[in-house]
Amino acid sequence: MSRIAARFAELRARGERALVPFVTAGDPDLGTTEAFVHALEEAGADVIELGIPFSDPMADGPTIQRASQRALARGATLRRILELVKRLRARTEVPLVLMGYANPFYAMGARGFAEAAAEAGVDGVIVPDLPPEEGEDLYGEAASAGVDGILLAAPTTTDARLRLLAERTRGFLYYVSVTGVTRARAELAADLAQAVARVKALTSTPVCVGFGVSTPAHVREIACVADGVVVGSALVERIEAAARPEEAVDAVGRFVAELKAATRPAAVPGARTRGRA
Repeated sequence: MSRIAARFAELRARGERALVPFVTAGDPDLGTTEAFVHALEEAGADVIELGIPFSDPMADGPTIQRASQRALARGATLRRILELVKRLRARTEVPLVLMGYANPFYAMGARGFAEAAAEAGVDGVIVPDLPPEEGEDLYGEAASAGVDGILLAAPTTTDARLRLLAERTRGFLYYVSVTGVTRARAELAADLAQAVARVKALTSTPVCVGFGVSTPAHVREIACVADGVVVGSALVERIEAAARPEEAVDAVGRFVAELKAATRPAAVPGARTRGRA
């Protein structure tokens, strides 16, 4: 069983939902990213996404675009991020997922990337611009190496397409809550509960919801209907606003502790009675 699958099983047994925070690796630098991961784990993060900075992040809004530019300017590369994961893996068992665009992964070659990721201790990879039909080589090599290829679905995804994605995804299915790019939002989509129910009716694979999740109230609302919640831009905003790296580490740790509290049984009505986490 993969670390990601094991973590969801543990959460299911406790009646909890997963909190999946995202930070851009290398923003403001790789040393601080390492400190972020330890702070996030200590605050209760269940799975941690490390964004691979890229020059043209088409699925990301201005907040994460700026974070990518800062990380690239400080010399962050996929190979250096894999070295970071290897250092982290020596000290933690928290599932670590890379989220990035196809170009950097293919620059290493599908097999080369998959083998290097597995050796470093990466548990999963999310590639927003690589649908399963076009990424059979990369997702296949990742699966062979024991790295989960996590696929995305959107509000516009048809039932037939959802079934295909649910069949091919590994670890969890990432449901994008809005049609648009990543950014912190004041409100969630009005029909989100119905949309997630539609997805979950088609699969027993855990479903995590992201894009636009900004507050503990948002997390609580999503935790009532989904298996996990992804929070990215709201965290990156706090990193950007911090005057010093130490302040950023403290800020993300405190914020994630608040978010995690909203995923626990006391905050999620009926969490222990719905049968499937």
